[in-house]
Amino acid sequence: MGNSREYSLYGRKVVLLGGTSGFGLATAIAAVNEGASVIVVSSSQEKVDKALAVLPGNSAGFVADLGEEKEVAQLFTEIGEFDHLVFTAGDALHFGELSALNIDEAKRSIHLRFWGAIMAAKHGAPLIGKGGSITLTTGALGRKPRKGTAVIAGMASAIEGLTRALAVDLAPIRVNTVCAGTVRTNLLKHMSETGREDFFNQVGSKLLTGKVGDAESLAEAYLYLMRGTFTTGQILVVDGGSLLV
Repeated sequence: MGNSREYSLYGRKVVLLGGTSGFGLATAIAAVNEGASVIVVSSSQEKVDKALAVLPGNSAGFVADLGEEKEVAQLFTEIGEFDHLVFTAGDALHFGELSALNIDEAKRSIHLRFWGAIMAAKHGAPLIGKGGSITLTTGALGRKPRKGTAVIAGMASAIEGLTRALAVDLAPIRVNTVCAGTVRTNLLKHMSETGREDFFNQVGSKLLTGKVGDAESLAEAYLYLMRGTFTTGQILVVDGGSLLV
Protein backbone atom coordinates (compact mmCIF):
# COMPACT_ATOMS: atom_id res chain seq x y z
CA MET A 1 0.00 0.00 0.00
CA GLY A 2 1.21 3.51 -0.79
CA ASN A 3 1.35 6.33 1.69
CA SER A 4 -2.16 7.75 2.08
CA ARG A 5 -0.60 11.23 1.95
CA GLU A 6 0.33 10.47 -1.64
CA TYR A 7 -3.33 10.18 -2.59
CA SER A 8 -4.53 13.21 -0.65
CA LEU A 9 -5.09 16.79 -1.78
CA TYR A 10 -4.52 18.04 1.77
CA GLY A 11 -1.96 20.81 1.72
CA ARG A 12 -1.67 20.74 -2.07
CA LYS A 13 -1.78 23.88 -4.19
CA VAL A 14 -4.23 23.69 -7.11
CA VAL A 15 -4.34 26.23 -9.96
CA LEU A 16 -7.61 26.34 -11.89
CA LEU A 17 -7.60 28.22 -15.19
CA GLY A 18 -11.24 29.03 -15.83
CA GLY A 19 -11.88 28.27 -12.17
CA THR A 20 -14.40 31.03 -11.52
CA SER A 21 -17.53 29.28 -12.81
CA GLY A 22 -18.93 25.94 -13.96
CA PHE A 23 -16.70 22.86 -13.70
CA GLY A 24 -13.74 24.96 -12.58
CA LEU A 25 -15.40 26.62 -9.60
CA ALA A 26 -17.09 23.37 -8.55
CA THR A 27 -13.68 21.66 -8.65
CA ALA A 28 -12.08 24.52 -6.70
CA ILE A 29 -14.72 24.18 -3.97
CA ALA A 30 -14.33 20.38 -3.90
CA ALA A 31 -10.53 20.64 -3.67
CA VAL A 32 -10.78 23.15 -0.81
CA ASN A 33 -13.10 20.76 1.02
CA GLU A 34 -10.30 18.18 0.82
CA GLY A 35 -7.75 20.54 2.34
CA ALA A 36 -6.15 22.02 -0.77
CA SER A 37 -5.45 25.70 -1.33
CA VAL A 38 -6.68 27.03 -4.65
CA ILE A 39 -5.87 29.76 -7.14
CA VAL A 40 -8.57 30.62 -9.68
CA VAL A 41 -7.92 32.48 -12.92
CA SER A 42 -10.31 34.23 -15.31
CA SER A 43 -10.18 36.99 -17.90
CA SER A 44 -12.77 38.87 -15.82
CA GLN A 45 -12.04 40.61 -12.51
CA GLU A 46 -15.75 40.47 -11.72
CA LYS A 47 -15.77 36.68 -12.08
CA VAL A 48 -12.65 36.35 -9.94
CA ASP A 49 -14.22 38.48 -7.21
CA LYS A 50 -17.44 36.43 -7.26
CA ALA A 51 -15.50 33.18 -7.03
CA LEU A 52 -13.35 34.39 -4.15
CA ALA A 53 -16.52 35.41 -2.31
CA VAL A 54 -17.54 31.73 -2.06
CA LEU A 55 -14.04 30.33 -1.48
CA PRO A 56 -12.13 30.46 1.85
CA GLY A 57 -9.84 33.33 2.74
CA ASN A 58 -6.61 31.55 1.83
CA SER A 59 -7.75 31.26 -1.80
CA ALA A 60 -6.28 33.57 -4.44
CA GLY A 61 -7.41 34.86 -7.80
CA PHE A 62 -5.71 36.31 -10.87
CA VAL A 63 -6.96 38.00 -14.03
CA ALA A 64 -5.32 36.95 -17.29
CA ASP A 65 -6.18 36.47 -20.95
CA LEU A 66 -5.44 32.76 -21.28
CA GLY A 67 -5.26 33.10 -25.05
CA GLU A 68 -2.24 35.43 -24.87
CA GLU A 69 1.07 33.70 -24.24
CA LYS A 70 2.77 36.71 -22.60
CA GLU A 71 -0.05 36.94 -20.07
CA VAL A 72 0.04 33.19 -19.42
CA ALA A 73 3.81 33.27 -18.88
CA GLN A 74 3.50 36.25 -16.51
CA LEU A 75 0.66 34.55 -14.66
CA PHE A 76 2.75 31.50 -13.79
CA THR A 77 5.69 33.69 -12.82
CA GLU A 78 3.42 35.34 -10.25
CA ILE A 79 1.88 32.05 -9.07
CA GLY A 80 5.17 30.22 -8.52
CA GLU A 81 5.42 26.53 -7.59
CA PHE A 82 2.25 24.46 -7.24
CA ASP A 83 0.98 20.87 -7.43
CA HIS A 84 -1.97 20.49 -9.79
CA LEU A 85 -3.16 22.42 -12.85
CA VAL A 86 -6.78 22.22 -14.00
CA PHE A 87 -7.76 23.81 -17.32
CA THR A 88 -11.50 24.38 -17.80
CA ALA A 89 -11.36 27.71 -19.64
CA GLY A 90 -13.74 28.15 -22.55
CA ASP A 91 -16.31 30.47 -24.01
CA ALA A 92 -19.93 29.81 -24.97
CA LEU A 93 -20.56 26.83 -27.23
CA HIS A 94 -22.38 27.48 -30.51
CA PHE A 95 -24.06 24.85 -32.66
CA GLY A 96 -24.95 25.50 -36.28
CA GLU A 97 -24.86 24.48 -39.90
CA LEU A 98 -21.42 24.39 -41.50
CA SER A 99 -22.61 26.70 -44.28
CA ALA A 100 -23.37 29.42 -41.73
CA LEU A 101 -20.22 28.93 -39.65
CA ASN A 102 -18.47 32.12 -38.54
CA ILE A 103 -14.86 31.08 -39.07
CA ASP A 104 -13.34 33.94 -37.07
CA GLU A 105 -15.59 33.15 -34.10
CA ALA A 106 -14.71 29.46 -34.38
CA LYS A 107 -10.99 30.27 -34.48
CA ARG A 108 -11.30 32.28 -31.26
CA SER A 109 -13.04 29.39 -29.53
CA ILE A 110 -10.41 26.90 -30.69
CA HIS A 111 -7.60 29.28 -29.76
CA LEU A 112 -8.67 29.52 -26.12
CA ARG A 113 -9.57 25.87 -25.60
CA PHE A 114 -6.74 24.25 -27.56
CA TRP A 115 -3.86 26.72 -27.77
CA GLY A 116 -4.75 28.02 -24.32
CA ALA A 117 -4.28 24.50 -22.95
CA ILE A 118 -0.92 24.17 -24.72
CA MET A 119 0.30 27.51 -23.38
CA ALA A 120 -0.83 26.60 -19.87
CA ALA A 121 1.07 23.31 -20.06
CA LYS A 122 4.16 24.96 -21.53
CA HIS A 123 4.47 27.62 -18.84
CA GLY A 124 2.88 25.77 -15.94
CA ALA A 125 4.66 22.41 -16.14
CA PRO A 126 8.09 23.67 -14.99
CA LEU A 127 6.49 24.83 -11.73
CA ILE A 128 4.61 21.62 -10.91
CA GLY A 129 6.01 19.68 -7.95
CA LYS A 130 6.65 15.97 -7.55
CA GLY A 131 3.50 13.90 -7.92
CA GLY A 132 1.73 16.76 -9.67
CA SER A 133 -0.65 16.72 -12.59
CA ILE A 134 -2.35 18.60 -15.40
CA THR A 135 -6.02 17.96 -16.15
CA LEU A 136 -7.59 19.35 -19.32
CA THR A 137 -11.23 19.43 -20.39
CA THR A 138 -13.02 18.23 -23.50
CA GLY A 139 -16.47 17.05 -24.57
CA ALA A 140 -18.17 13.82 -25.57
CA LEU A 141 -19.17 15.36 -28.93
CA GLY A 142 -15.63 14.56 -30.06
CA ARG A 143 -16.52 10.88 -29.83
CA LYS A 144 -20.14 11.07 -30.93
CA PRO A 145 -20.80 14.23 -32.97
CA ARG A 146 -24.25 15.58 -33.68
CA LYS A 147 -25.29 17.60 -36.70
CA GLY A 148 -24.00 21.16 -36.42
CA THR A 149 -21.04 20.35 -34.13
CA ALA A 150 -18.14 20.13 -36.60
CA VAL A 151 -15.95 22.69 -34.82
CA ILE A 152 -16.80 21.50 -31.30
CA ALA A 153 -16.26 17.83 -32.18
CA GLY A 154 -13.04 18.51 -34.05
CA MET A 155 -11.63 20.55 -31.18
CA ALA A 156 -12.63 17.92 -28.63
CA SER A 157 -10.83 15.20 -30.57
CA ALA A 158 -7.74 17.39 -30.85
CA ILE A 159 -7.62 17.83 -27.07
CA GLU A 160 -7.75 14.06 -26.60
CA GLY A 161 -4.70 13.68 -28.82
CA LEU A 162 -2.98 16.56 -27.07
CA THR A 163 -3.54 14.88 -23.71
CA ARG A 164 -1.76 11.71 -24.74
CA ALA A 165 1.14 13.61 -26.31
CA LEU A 166 1.60 15.87 -23.28
CA ALA A 167 1.58 12.82 -20.99
CA VAL A 168 4.58 11.52 -22.95
CA ASP A 169 6.34 14.90 -23.24
CA LEU A 170 5.91 15.99 -19.62
CA ALA A 171 6.34 12.67 -17.75
CA PRO A 172 6.53 12.12 -14.81
CA ILE A 173 3.96 14.93 -14.56
CA ARG A 174 0.63 13.19 -15.18
CA VAL A 175 -1.62 14.63 -17.89
CA ASN A 176 -5.27 13.58 -18.25
CA THR A 177 -8.55 14.99 -19.51
CA VAL A 178 -12.13 15.01 -18.30
CA CYS A 179 -14.50 14.38 -21.21
CA ALA A 180 -17.87 15.85 -20.28
CA GLY A 181 -21.28 15.06 -21.62
CA THR A 182 -24.16 17.54 -21.40
CA VAL A 183 -23.89 19.38 -18.10
CA ARG A 184 -25.73 22.32 -16.57
CA THR A 185 -23.22 25.19 -16.82
CA ASN A 186 -23.22 28.73 -18.16
CA LEU A 187 -21.74 27.71 -21.55
CA LEU A 188 -25.24 27.77 -23.07
CA LYS A 189 -26.02 31.21 -21.62
CA HIS A 190 -26.74 32.58 -25.10
CA MET A 191 -29.95 30.50 -25.09
CA SER A 192 -33.10 31.66 -23.32
CA GLU A 193 -33.75 30.10 -19.90
CA THR A 194 -36.79 28.25 -21.26
CA GLY A 195 -34.88 27.06 -24.31
CA ARG A 196 -31.99 25.92 -22.13
CA GLU A 197 -34.26 23.94 -19.79
CA ASP A 198 -36.07 22.33 -22.72
CA PHE A 199 -32.70 21.34 -24.16
CA PHE A 200 -31.47 19.86 -20.85
CA ASN A 201 -34.72 17.96 -20.30
CA GLN A 202 -34.77 16.63 -23.85
CA VAL A 203 -31.16 15.44 -23.69
CA GLY A 204 -31.47 14.14 -20.12
CA SER A 205 -34.50 12.01 -20.89
CA LYS A 206 -32.45 10.03 -23.43
CA LEU A 207 -29.46 9.38 -21.15
CA LEU A 208 -28.95 6.19 -19.17
CA THR A 209 -28.91 8.30 -15.99
CA GLY A 210 -32.22 9.95 -16.91
CA LYS A 211 -30.79 13.43 -16.47
CA VAL A 212 -27.95 15.68 -17.57
CA GLY A 213 -25.00 16.20 -15.25
CA ASP A 214 -24.08 19.09 -12.99
CA ALA A 215 -20.81 20.82 -12.19
CA GLU A 216 -20.44 19.00 -8.87
CA SER A 217 -20.57 15.57 -10.53
CA LEU A 218 -17.85 16.67 -12.94
CA ALA A 219 -15.72 17.98 -10.07
CA GLU A 220 -15.42 14.43 -8.74
CA ALA A 221 -13.70 13.42 -11.99
CA TYR A 222 -11.11 16.20 -11.68
CA LEU A 223 -10.43 15.21 -8.06
CA TYR A 224 -9.89 11.60 -9.07
CA LEU A 225 -7.40 12.55 -11.80
CA MET A 226 -5.49 14.81 -9.43
CA ARG A 227 -5.28 12.03 -6.85
CA GLY A 228 -4.70 9.11 -9.24
CA THR A 229 -0.93 8.74 -9.05
CA PHE A 230 -0.89 5.82 -11.55
CA THR A 231 -3.18 7.45 -14.12
CA THR A 232 -1.79 9.42 -17.05
CA GLY A 233 -2.58 9.98 -20.72
CA GLN A 234 -6.21 9.04 -20.05
CA ILE A 235 -9.57 10.48 -21.06
CA LEU A 236 -12.13 10.09 -18.27
CA VAL A 237 -15.61 10.18 -19.82
CA VAL A 238 -18.36 11.55 -17.56
CA ASP A 239 -21.39 11.70 -19.81
CA GLY A 240 -24.38 9.96 -18.24
CA GLY A 241 -23.97 7.16 -20.78
CA SER A 242 -24.47 9.37 -23.85
CA LEU A 243 -21.94 7.34 -25.88
CA LEU A 244 -24.08 4.22 -25.41
CA VAL A 245 -27.43 5.57 -26.58
